[in-house]
Amino acid sequence: MSTNRQARDTGLPMTDCQLYLISPLDVSGNFPERLERALTAGGRAATAFQLRLKGVDQHEAAGLAGPLQEICAAHETAFIVNDDVSLAKRIGADGVHLGQGDGDPKEAREILGREAQIGVTCHASRHLAMEAGEAGADYVAFGAFYPSTTKESEHCPEPELLEWWSGIFEIPCVAIGGITPQNCTPLVSAGADFLAVSGAVWSGDEAEAVSAFLEQIRAG
Repeated sequence: MSTNRQARDTGLPMTDCQLYLISPLDVSGNFPERLERALTAGGRAATAFQLRLKGVDQHEAAGLAGPLQEICAAHETAFIVNDDVSLAKRIGADGVHLGQGDGDPKEAREILGREAQIGVTCHASRHLAMEAGEAGADYVAFGAFYPSTTKESEHCPEPELLEWWSGIFEIPCVAIGGITPQNCTPLVSAGADFLAVSGAVWSGDEAEAVSAFLEQIRAG
């Protein structure tokens, strides 16, 4: 997962804000084909893909993850598991995303190793984000910036939070929550390194949605 601030660190040219796709809860059926379409819309469309499953045992989850993980690997897209460190370890995922009740980033690092990408949900809290950074998180996620049909949230940060974070800290930040091609520009302009999107992509034609996001990101 390359980012603006990683680019600054290495002296490489600045990179654009990038897409971070989050799966719907149902990834059975033709979803692998849909993921393939999303990842090939407009070139290398997304830097990361997060597998988000609920109410599925680990054996079934590993089976569902297999073909999706292969597709991501073929397109050099990081494969991140939501919430479940043991599943991430079992399938050799590129990393894990932790909610506030899903474990300690330090413990996740010990289990998954130095190369794992570990993200932490920080809602609208500067304090939680700084704690996550101190604990070794590779990125912090703020949101929900807009009302979301994918996941309810009582936290509603303003884009200024992204601007504050990106102006001070080297750790990349992810904006999440109700983000669409029509409303993403303020988040890109505020300094989001990634836009985490789900419903806006999977509720319709995924290739068209991804292309629309990329157009707005480039314009922003």
